[in-house]
Amino acid sequence: MTSDSRLIIGILGQLRHGEMNSGKLLMVLGIRPDIIRACIIIRGLRLKLGSRFKLVWSGQHYSENLKDIFFRQLGIDDPEIELGIKGETDAELVASMISELSKVLVKENPTAVIFLGDTNTVTGAIAAAQLNVPIVHIEGCMRSYDWRMPEEKYRTIVDHLSDLIYAYVDEYKLQGLAEGIPDENIIVTGNPIVDVLHEYFLSGTLRMSSSEFRDLLKHKYSLDTQDYLVMTCHRRENVEIRSSLENILTLVSHYTNQVLFPASYRTQKMIREFELVLPKNLVMVDPVGYLELLELMMHSKGVLTDSGTIVEEAAVLRIPSIQMRTASERPQVYECGASIKFDPFTSVNYLETLKKLHLLHDSSWSHPFGDGRASIRIVDDLVQRLMRNDFRGHDPSKFKPFSDRSYMSEI
Repeated sequence: MTSDSRLIIGILGQLRHGEMNSGKLLMVLGIRPDIIRACIIIRGLRLKLGSRFKLVWSGQHYSENLKDIFFRQLGIDDPEIELGIKGETDAELVASMISELSKVLVKENPTAVIFLGDTNTVTGAIAAAQLNVPIVHIEGCMRSYDWRMPEEKYRTIVDHLSDLIYAYVDEYKLQGLAEGIPDENIIVTGNPIVDVLHEYFLSGTLRMSSSEFRDLLKHKYSLDTQDYLVMTCHRRENVEIRSSLENILTLVSHYTNQVLFPASYRTQKMIREFELVLPKNLVMVDPVGYLELLELMMHSKGVLTDSGTIVEEAAVLRIPSIQMRTASERPQVYECGASIKFDPFTSVNYLETLKKLHLLHDSSWSHPFGDGRASIRIVDDLVQRLMRNDFRGHDPSKFKPFSDRSYMSEI
């Protein structure tokens, strides 16, 4: 009997017993890259599950530019549930996240709860773990092995709490296995960002016309040339340490033309507090919509960024990038030849770094992030597991009490 036949028989059995309408999934997101990467998954789960799927928005990114505009541009309906977490510090945000999500989980009683990424929002997995709700982690088993990064701690915590992990590439699964996560808990799917870029951008349906883009450059950025770089910079180790931020701005100053910089509000705040003088060639604006950022990138000579998502997007879109990081959980962008490293803590070879970026612009590479069907794989697997109620990855039958282990007699 084929797997499809078994699935059909299982569905018919559930229909006979009135079980098809039981169970629900919650997906918890909180920042701009989450919306982008998960948009096709959200759409698919809403289509297939209807009211048995709900999107929960944590409120970690709360401004118009950082949330609502991306929902509109990507054609996603508003979240069914908004937590509205609050806090001035990470500790306050995490505490609010766990407290507010716990209330929702008790009320909704989901079959499983889905998280994505490595932000303050994924610490909500602690609430799910406390209530014994199965946890699904999309973007699992990435590791930078830089323990200074809060994201490294968060992604490690959520992976080891998770019952089911969707990893993007085989290398990530191997990293999870090395930490003792069971093989059957990790499924390699490919990277959903490939799907998103192909559907929303590379297809041409949401692209600006040439005249629209020229008007954007002229009226918003005061440019009449496309010989520019795009920069994003938001990581705390870069923007909250003066020497690192100065090093990044010095790199910008060595580029001969303009660098367009849609700057996060925290980055702008730190530039003001440090009383830093911006290079004359830096054009800093408030955060922009996703499609505008992609257009700027596509027409640029390259990207300077400390964002893990953007270096992946640049690799897929064939745009060379400089990754301004000490360590990366996405070393594949270096290995495939799409990006080079600039360490804001130690790098001083500004001209050499920019020269390497120029050489990348004339090279070719193949990205390793998948075939554009990752979102479909994830949706199909989640729906089938919901039908079977098959989310519990921590099988107690596989573990023995400590007192039963044979080596106890040797202690």
